[in-house]
Amino acid sequence: MIKNRLEVTEKIIATKVSKGLTWEKVAKEVGLSKEWVTAACLGQMTLNDEQANKVGDLFNLNENEIKWLKVVPYKGSLPTAVPYDPLIYRLYEVISVYGLTIKELIHEEFGDGIMSAIDFSMDIQRENNPAGDRVNILLSGKFLPYKTF
Repeated sequence: MIKNRLEVTEKIIATKVSKGLTWEKVAKEVGLSKEWVTAACLGQMTLNDEQANKVGDLFNLNENEIKWLKVVPYKGSLPTAVPYDPLIYRLYEVISVYGLTIKELIHEEFGDGIMSAIDFSMDIQRENNPAGDRVNILLSGKFLPYKTF
């Protein structure tokens, strides 16, 4: 019996490997972006009934496991404060090195506020380059100005 969302995530990953699925194929079956569906399958988003059932069918999940897909997750959880996975660490490094620059330029352009991670989208694409393929990550979040009161 599955006891938590992490166990469902582990089953999804194991089934993905054994079936030879790609996140793009899973996303097409669900009808949403590969970025959002991957986040949902990895336990960072909440699926509705229809989405959870489609994911359940793809990954051979039982009724109890499908219920876990509809539970609001603890978002943004990493196993350590500073990530040790090399790819995630490099993204952490980008924010460590360029975070103040990003913040300064956003404030200069938009004013005092934040970029939403709720009203948000992401697109990850490969850019072919003779010097070595590049990773393009587009993050698009609604600007939310701070209110005065």
